Amino acid sequence: MREISKPDVFGDQLQADVCVVGGGMSGLCAAIASARGGAKTVLVHDRPVLGGNASSEVRMWICGAHGEHNKETGILEEMQLENLYRNPGKDFSIWDTVLWGHAAHQKNLTLLLNTTCTNASMEDGVLTTVEAWQLTSQTRMVIEARQFIDCSGDSILAALTGALHRIGREAREEFGEGVAPQIGDDRTMGNSLLIQLHRCEEEQFYTAPDWAYKIRSPEDLPNRIRGVNATNFWWMELGGIQDTIKDAEAIRDDLYRTAYGVWDYIKNYSPEKEKASHWALHFVGSLPGKRENRRYVGDHMLTQHDLEGGGEFEDVVAFGGWTMDDHHPAGLLYPGPPTIYHPAPSPYGIPYRSLYSKNVPNLLCAGRNISATHSAMSSTRVMATCAVMGQAAGTAAALCVKHGTSPRGIYEKHLAELQQTLMDDDCWLPGKLRQPDVSLFDARLSADGQYAERVLDGWERDRKEEGHAWECQAGGSLAMKWSVEREIPGLRLVLDSNLSNGKKMACEYPLKSRPHAMPGELVKDLRIEVEHEDGSWQCVSEIKGNRKRLVEIPLHCKGKGVRITLENTWGDADPRLFSVDLLQKGKDDTVQFTQGKAWKEMIADIPAKELLPPDTQAKGRSHGTHSA
Repeated sequence: MREISKPDVFGDQLQADVCVVGGGMSGLCAAIASARGGAKTVLVHDRPVLGGNASSEVRMWICGAHGEHNKETGILEEMQLENLYRNPGKDFSIWDTVLWGHAAHQKNLTLLLNTTCTNASMEDGVLTTVEAWQLTSQTRMVIEARQFIDCSGDSILAALTGALHRIGREAREEFGEGVAPQIGDDRTMGNSLLIQLHRCEEEQFYTAPDWAYKIRSPEDLPNRIRGVNATNFWWMELGGIQDTIKDAEAIRDDLYRTAYGVWDYIKNYSPEKEKASHWALHFVGSLPGKRENRRYVGDHMLTQHDLEGGGEFEDVVAFGGWTMDDHHPAGLLYPGPPTIYHPAPSPYGIPYRSLYSKNVPNLLCAGRNISATHSAMSSTRVMATCAVMGQAAGTAAALCVKHGTSPRGIYEKHLAELQQTLMDDDCWLPGKLRQPDVSLFDARLSADGQYAERVLDGWERDRKEEGHAWECQAGGSLAMKWSVEREIPGLRLVLDSNLSNGKKMACEYPLKSRPHAMPGELVKDLRIEVEHEDGSWQCVSEIKGNRKRLVEIPLHCKGKGVRITLENTWGDADPRLFSVDLLQKGKDDTVQFTQGKAWKEMIADIPAKELLPPDTQAKGRSHGTHSA
């Protein structure tokens, strides 16, 4: 034991290529994309779990573009498919571990949870370091990086660096937006604290705490509630007429009192209270979900007109498709409808120029804080849209490192590479077609089933009344043959994971709920064979229990032909394959996750002296002179 005369405060210096601040869905996807792009990446997140508003702390379901076949793919779809496989009961704690596993065990990525960004340093107008405090380890950190991505939602780096940003609603005349208010102001959409319900076999009783707000009649909450059928309590919203950052604690307290008061009303006072007799309060959030605060000013500010025009940008890197969903700033205090839905097409494109700062040259952004007016942000703020913007920003940051340039430099000189990389990683860019390796067009194509030519048409999803997948029965094969033997680095396949299914987490838990299940259309088992010069075929890869839409299979072999056999799916549906391409060399190196050790292996790594009985152990480290 050693005596301590003053508190221990530890300090760490970290160096990275890319630093991402904020671990919601946009920041998580940005950090993973950056790391997979070969950049040494640090993800700083101020909560103990990832996912932001989608995490177990808030529990808002992930929404995105409306319409059949329009679901967002890429890293988001990868994580959601893994969740369907591992989490049939729709448990939020397991969902947390799916997100954590993708970050904590991703090559090139260092994850810092419970870590708050406290300061930033600039040199000659360039952001050089951020300072952070990790609550759990009581450690001060200084993180030096070449590129930074602000996915904090509240744009903390804008406040610390002087990056141009906006708060509130633009006046209608500034951009000619018909849905904007006549006079601009600093009002925002508010915060929501969610509750979740669980239906029980026995009747459930409830007594509210004394401090809960008293709600006694439908007139107290007009246009808000219809008995227990209010399954997603997004409308339980306050704070837009306050400052959702500075007043965050007071807003949270009001929402806490509101949540228990609303449930008291449903259970004990509502006209439909008998419908709630067997329902119990399953979860009450302690962290409100935010919708709006600071928004960056980039080289392009997305507007209502951009969305309504379909977002046909040359620099499209993401897409949206949620309606312009503009909540009243007063939230529950406003007696009228809680939100106004203004139409927006689905999909519409989102430009890269809205994802970086106009005046801080190495600062990108993604999420609800991108360069957009309040009106446009009312659509782009939903989490699936934020996730694909995050993947775009992370991919751009890695390319900045690769080419030694700024985010604006990527737009000026490397835009085509950014767009191609995103499409290679299964991100759909409306108006763009992803073309496979040209050598595939020299191959002779043969297949069981129908529409084999579709695997080379550049479309990697169905469109309305227009199929784009090769379809076969279980066990069907597709083969490509060349006239001479060639190198086959690997295969890139895009399968059907049912993009009409949002793959949402639960908002309530009835007695009999449909469990999460893998999409019945998704190929479960497949086999890859290569043809040699003598005409013989050799199996070079078998995948059992596939859980991905984008399947990348390194082969590192030679052959004059390759054959893909789709053995079966996760359900009764026939297998479907959207795309076949050759895998880029080295692509598999950055997608790998670390693997868990057997428990005995973990014990074997511990020095033997640390496992001695207490009376024979060497003196260990102590941080104080008191014991409990």
